[in-house]
Amino acid sequence: MSQQPIAQVLAQRYKIIKLIGRGAFGVTFLAEDMQRPGNPHCIVKQFQPIHTDENTLRIGKNLFDREAETLEKLGKHDQIPQLLAHFEENQQFYLIQEYIPGHDLTQEISPKSSQNLTEAETIKLLIEILEVLDFIHQQQHIHRDIKLSNIRRRSSDNKIVLIDFGAVKQVTTQVVNQNGNVRLTVGIGTPGYMPSEQSQGQPRFSSDVYAVGMIGIQAMTGVAAHLLPQSQNTSEIIWRQQAEVSDKFAAILDKMVRYDFRQRYLNADEALQDLQNLLPVQSNSNNIKIALPILGIVAVIAAGLGIGNLLNTPEKIEFAEYKNQELAIQIKYPESPQKWQLRKLAPIRGERVEFTVPNKDDNFQELVKVSIREYSGTLAESKQEFIREINTEYSQAKIVSESKVTLGLKTGYEIVFTSDNRGNELKHLQRWILQNDQVYIVNYSADVDDYNRFLSVAKEMMDSFRVESQISSLLLNKERGARQGGVRFRGLVEK
Repeated sequence: MSQQPIAQVLAQRYKIIKLIGRGAFGVTFLAEDMQRPGNPHCIVKQFQPIHTDENTLRIGKNLFDREAETLEKLGKHDQIPQLLAHFEENQQFYLIQEYIPGHDLTQEISPKSSQNLTEAETIKLLIEILEVLDFIHQQQHIHRDIKLSNIRRRSSDNKIVLIDFGAVKQVTTQVVNQNGNVRLTVGIGTPGYMPSEQSQGQPRFSSDVYAVGMIGIQAMTGVAAHLLPQSQNTSEIIWRQQAEVSDKFAAILDKMVRYDFRQRYLNADEALQDLQNLLPVQSNSNNIKIALPILGIVAVIAAGLGIGNLLNTPEKIEFAEYKNQELAIQIKYPESPQKWQLRKLAPIRGERVEFTVPNKDDNFQELVKVSIREYSGTLAESKQEFIREINTEYSQAKIVSESKVTLGLKTGYEIVFTSDNRGNELKHLQRWILQNDQVYIVNYSADVDDYNRFLSVAKEMMDSFRVESQISSLLLNKERGARQGGVRFRGLVEK
């Protein structure tokens, strides 16, 4: 397929600066947005259908619009480029995306490199990739083209960013026959990183896991993915003898790249959990053991106060303990130099108590919330629920990071995200665990400019949080009686 010459200015707005890359599915340019202050850089992706008859263009336009909607939704994650615009011009399709300054992983992993990554470095890299990929899979989407050149290392914070999703490339490969049926002329993906089922046009979540596993093997062996040998009998990748690797990590990599997708990890989350289990578990600094009943609380603790001043002075923050035997919680809160004020709340959505900082005079009162809700799913399922509700209940929500943590002496999850609150940008740190068919949530929210000021105190409060291991059947029945039918996971995200 030959690309038509591109105009120097697209949509009377995007000025082409230079060609970045050319592939089988289209062309990528660096451009300037002439209608935004400072004319910031952006990425222009041009896709030209292999056929330009009316039916193909019509179906291609529908597919392109649908995939663009997907990219816009996924772009809410901090480590996925934002979609800025999409349009059709002169029988060609264009995506305008956020430009990510930095470099791709071909500069970190290359056959020309004098030294391969160590096992620890490779595990860290794969976890970074899988954490972002897990978000994509939770949104029920497949990347389809994970490879070194499609993973950038962002220069501003050294985080990885996944780019160049494969699904949108279908607009260039489809053909409509005389009966109106649509078929793809080629499989979407890159040899070496693309498993057999994907090359046959049937990608799965595990197809992405395969690609990430191949990156791991390439990082440790120094051999390009498409050059790694395969067994003639099983078609499995042969690589172990070319790397210094522990049996546990090798077993995980082998499972990621199994030839038969049914023997692979089902999705990014499954592979991520096994890799994280290879890391040392971070424990809480406070190991006080307590015994308290359980249920239906939301302890809202404001982290505003003059903690910023406290953290910036030699004065030591003294903490008091809040205990509630009936609600089954214990948590520490600052008592001096300034004591936080306690106020009990009506349990409309489970709220029970609020600790606020006195004399806070800006637009947003920093908060730490602790909530307990009934929940019958798994920890991985709860993460999916949280992300969905964050995206729907918070204005302009954007996931910054997600990882496993320890809360209340148990393994849980953490999500950091930003949102808009009437023109003010907020940042949130949310941690949770599951226990006794409950989800226990601790959420710290702050103005983005004050987030780091209060973060250490908020984390110390989280570290002190405890619940009892035995649940009160009386309180459980009371909560169940108040719950509306048909809702398994209600009011999970507390604002």
